[in-house]
Parts: sequence; structure tokens; C-alpha cells
Amino acid sequence: MDLFDQQRNQILSRSAPLADRMRPRTLEEFIGQEHILGPGRLLRRAIQIDQLSSLIFYGPPGTGKTTLARIIANTTKAQFISINAVLAGVKEIREAIEQAQKSLSLYGRRTILFVDEVHRFNKSQQDALLPHVENGVLTLIGATTENPYFEVNKALVSRSRIFQLRKLDTEDLKRVALQALANEERGYGLKTVRVDDDALDHLVQVANGDARGVLNALELAVETTAPQPDGVIHIDRTIAEESIQQKAVLYDKDGDAHYDTISAFIKSVRGSDPDAALYWMSKMIYAGEDPRFIFRRMMILACEDVGLADPNALSVVVSASQAFDYIGLPEGRFHLAHACLYLATAPKSNSSMGFFDALNMVTEQTEAEVPDHLKDASRDGDGFGHGKGYLYPHAYRDHWVAQQYLPSAMQGKLFYQPSDQGYEKQIKVRVERLREAMIEAMEEREAADPFAAAGAKSSAQQWVRRATSETMLAEVRDRLFEIADVKRDSLLLDLNGRTGLLALEAGRRIMDGGVWVLAHSAADFETLMGVMRRFDDLSRPQIVRTSWPSFDTDLKKAAGGDVRFSAVLGRNILTREADKAALLRRIIALLAHGGTLALAESIPTRGQRIAELLTFPGKRSAMGKKFKEAEESLFGDADDPMVNWDADSLAANLDSIAGITHKSHATTHRSLRRILPSDIDFWLRRAESGERRSLGDRLRESLGEEQMRELTSLMHGQLDNRDVQWKTENVFIRIVG
Repeated sequence: MDLFDQQRNQILSRSAPLADRMRPRTLEEFIGQEHILGPGRLLRRAIQIDQLSSLIFYGPPGTGKTTLARIIANTTKAQFISINAVLAGVKEIREAIEQAQKSLSLYGRRTILFVDEVHRFNKSQQDALLPHVENGVLTLIGATTENPYFEVNKALVSRSRIFQLRKLDTEDLKRVALQALANEERGYGLKTVRVDDDALDHLVQVANGDARGVLNALELAVETTAPQPDGVIHIDRTIAEESIQQKAVLYDKDGDAHYDTISAFIKSVRGSDPDAALYWMSKMIYAGEDPRFIFRRMMILACEDVGLADPNALSVVVSASQAFDYIGLPEGRFHLAHACLYLATAPKSNSSMGFFDALNMVTEQTEAEVPDHLKDASRDGDGFGHGKGYLYPHAYRDHWVAQQYLPSAMQGKLFYQPSDQGYEKQIKVRVERLREAMIEAMEEREAADPFAAAGAKSSAQQWVRRATSETMLAEVRDRLFEIADVKRDSLLLDLNGRTGLLALEAGRRIMDGGVWVLAHSAADFETLMGVMRRFDDLSRPQIVRTSWPSFDTDLKKAAGGDVRFSAVLGRNILTREADKAALLRRIIALLAHGGTLALAESIPTRGQRIAELLTFPGKRSAMGKKFKEAEESLFGDADDPMVNWDADSLAANLDSIAGITHKSHATTHRSLRRILPSDIDFWLRRAESGERRSLGDRLRESLGEEQMRELTSLMHGQLDNRDVQWKTENVFIRIVG
């Protein structure tokens, strides 16, 4: 360096900005970053003993990245070369490599290459540098404001130790400012400067963790404020505010700050915090973010995180976006705030994520065929039966009917899980109640009607069977709750939980009381345990595994003592019981004083007759007569507890029980039912050992095998896949104890 270079450097040093003049030269002068530079910390030890490996300093502006590099330059015995990734090209990198190789071969001296804004390196620059970092010719020190794990060459990152520098806190920034005021060589120590506490607090607060920012503001305040007569330069709050009127928000639209801030905004809206949402959105707008980008993200959030909990959310955001396009800034900020606040305060649901569960099923599972009845009937209906059997929902009550819509292999798969928030809570209740009725219909067995189950085993048959009973089951459920007058503080017992048709509804209605449910088989117990998971521990119905012979004692044992219920509900609990009066007495004993027992019992003897669906023309009239006789024999069997009673005999049983009042009401229900080939085979089957005698058993007593084959052919010919009006009669019973 000649005399002219020395003089030029001295002039530049004196005229340099305060922030540059006050840049720390040693670790002792460095303020902040105690988490990496505190006593005993790895980086401090490495600098002190001059044993550095490749490093990358990552952090916001003004936190000391370049300063640390200069401290290393002042303390290391290695050759130190500094370049800027924006200004340097491959040529400059190769020159640095050449110097490093020469220094190493001639003097055995290492070279440290400091690259400011290392994330700006393009691929060719990184490729030129990487081999020499790898073989140890160069030790790299990079500085970046962007996350190096995303923005810097992976090979460079893997060979470097990453140190993250944090924003300086207010105490650190005050120390930086006071250090500059006291330093006589590089700061304002030779001047008399008095800074009011509130003025210093303002400078520190607005600087937002940036040491360079607070020093620049302090310099402007001191240099533009005239001394008072006593020579004191007084910096008050007003001068401080003028010196740092607006802070530069860290927000690179292509970098970490952009993605981190929009992430904070989305998470604040999703978390229903309107204050945080407004703050992060304000930061983005202040920093110059495109409002349309924010609107696009809010449109996504309106469906992803609000969804059907508030179906209007998307309309509000789209309308606000359109209004913004019409109005523009600055008034358009009202529309941004309007959409933001609407979303932040709206009820939340992410049930739309069910789409991705369905998408995974499509991509991961074997492709499933469209069920025939859902196929287009206009092209192949005649040749292949496409569309045959489709049930038109508008032809049914409430414009809905259960039928198979999913492929057969996916029956029972649930993708949509409605939340309990906002409007979707209404959807949740409707969807759950329909599903519960459908599941109960699928689980129906030969409990209340000799022809009810009809052996529907396959998935497709089960779906068709659902169409015959789910509407009636929903009506029965609602009627039972009406009869029992269930209130939010009721203590209710479901006598036979099965799939939870009654217990789940009770759980929705009873908030302050309690719900108990009896499971009479291991399968029912497992089913109930599964469906009850939707409730929290406190409100979940209590499930008791039991059997009819011991249900009352098992219930008492589970409850820890004698328990009395304000409402007891049951459906088809008397059908198989020979001594119905005895069972009723045991159930009534569980009622609290004034409690209500509500029962719904199907009356098989008043139900559908198969003979009414058949015609026996000509010479087959005798066969028809025998068919009717066999059917009446089935329904008139005095030894069969399923059919040896009716509403009148049940009322007589109740009259024999002292201390109660009761009232009965019978209803007839007709629903569309499709007769399947398996139904006919079930009706005409030979009963197995232990089963009640079937219709087929009774027919064989009067018809030979040849006539049975003829009858079977006739029934399949007339009834296979035929939709009929199926009659069911129920009696609703209200008993007050």
C-alpha cells in the first residue's frame, strides 16, 4: 500500500457512515448473538484459535453477518478474500481460487473466501467453487438473509456449518447506540450528545432488531440537529421520530420472509385469531405484497379451513376480491380487512380434506368398476342391463333413498367427516342420522319379521336392503324420542344398542344428564365402542356388555349401585321373548318415579304377506291356496313368540302390571322394497336345526318336491328384482312408572 492508498483509506474511514465506522473489530466489541458467540460457544472458540471450517451465516439484515466475517479477517492468520455474489462472476471466483492455490503452495497459508449474499450464486458459480471447498484449498464463509437449506447449493450446505443469527433485542440495540455515542475514535464521544430515554426507545423499537438501522437513524439525528448554546446536541422524541420515520420491513417476495409471513397469516386465520391475522396481513401490505396474492390465499383458505362450517366464506372473499379490483388501493384495504376478519372469525372445518382421502384411494387401490345401476342406461341399457335398478331419489320421501353409490369393494368407506362447527353442524347431524339409520338397516336380522332379513349377504344386496328400512328406522327413532320426552338433562337407557341408532341420537340431545346403552353380544359391544369414539370422555354414552337374562343386575354392577332412569328406550326387544310381561316388569323396575319407557315393536302378524305379491293362474290356483295356508300357518304359530302376540295381547300384559300407566298407538308403514333372488331362496329354504320352521318347511308338508321346484320357478319369474310396496306395522308404547 503506498501513501496515496493510505491517505484515501483514511479519508474514506472518516467519511464512512456511522454504521460502517462502528462495525466491531473484535469479538469483545461484538454485541448480541450470545447463543453462538457466548463464552465457551463453538464459534467463539473456533475464531479465537483460528480453526475454522466452512461456515454459512444466516439471518436478517443488521444482525452482524458481515461483521463476523471481518472479525475473522482481523484475527485469522489465513489469507482473507471477500467477494459479493451479486457482483462477482466465475472469473472473480477463479482468480480467488488461483490466489488460494498459490498461497497454499508457496507459503503453506490457508485462504478464507467470504461470499456475501451467497444465495445469489448461480449454478455455474457454485460449480466452480465447490471442488476447491471440498479439497480444502478454500474455506468458505457465506452470508445470506435466506434459508440456506432452500436457497444455497445443497453440496455447499452439506460441507458447511450453519449458524443462524437472530434479530438483536432492545437491550442489545441500546448498547449499540450507547457504544456509538461514547466512542471517541469512531463515534460521537468527542461531542456532547444527550438522547432522551423515550427517543432512544423509539429508535430501538422502530429499528426492529437491525443494528445498522438504529445507527443510521442516530447518525441522521445527530448530524442534522444544531447544538444548543451550551454545545449539547439534544435528541428528543420528535427528532428521533423524524430521523427514523419508517422502518424497512424484512420482506423479500421470493425469499423466506415472504413464505414465513404468509404462513403466519394463514395459520393465524386458521387459528381464529383476528388480531394476529390483521397484523401479518398489514406487514405484507406495508412491504408491498400484491393484494391479489393475499386474496388468492384467502380463497383457498375459505374452502380448506372454513369449508361448510360457513358456506358463505368463499362468496365473501370472492366478492371482496372483485370489489378490490374495482376500487384499488388505498381504499381497497377495507376489502382486504373485511375478508380477513370474516375468515378469522368464521367457524372452521377442514372436512374438504376428504377429497384427498378419496384421491389416495383412487391412486393406491385397484380401479373399481362403476356399479351397473349407476351406468349410463341410454347406450347399453338393453344389452347389458346398464342403469337397471337405479332408484330415482326424487320419487322418494325427502327426495332421498339409500342405494349403492360406491363401488362394491368400498362399501362402508367414509371420506366426508363433517365437523361440529357453524352451519356444518347441521349437516353433520343430518349425515350422521342418515348413516346411523342405514347402518342399523344393514344389521337387521330376523328379529321382528320372518321375511325381514331375507338373507341379503353381498354388499350390493345390503345396499338394496337399506332402501327398504332406513326411512322407517329414522321415523321410529324420532317417534321414540318424542314419546319419551327426552330433555337435555335426562338420564336415558337404550335397552339394545346394536349399532347405536338410539344411543347416538341420545348423545346429541342430552347435554347435562347421561346415556347408558346395553350391548347384548360381543359384536354389538365392539360396534358401539367404535361409533362412540366421536364423543369426548365426559359425554360418551356408557356401554354395558350384558345379555337379557342378567341385563338389570349387570347394569346395577356397572353403575356401582341402584340406578333409575328418567327415560328408557327400546326397539323390538319383546319379539323373541316368550314371557313378555316378565321382561316388561324387569325393565319398568329401572324407571325413576315418573320416568318414561318408550318402546317400538314391529307386529309380524300384521306385516306383509308374500301371497299378496303373487298370482297363481289357472291350474296353479290350488298351489296358491296351499301357499296362503302355509303362510298363515307361519304367522299363526301359537308356540312362536315372534308371532303369537299382537297389540291387544301386549296391552293385556301391560294391564297386569301394577303402578304404571300406558298408552299404545299402531302405525302402518309402506316402503319400496326390491325382492332379490336371494330373498326367495331364503323364504323357501330348509330351516337348520334350532331355527323356527321356515315358509319352505311348511310348504313341503303339502307340496311335493316337483311342485316345490315349480313354485320356486314361479316365484323367481314373478318377483326377481321387482320393486314392491312392503307393509310393516309398528306399535308405539308409552309407559310411565
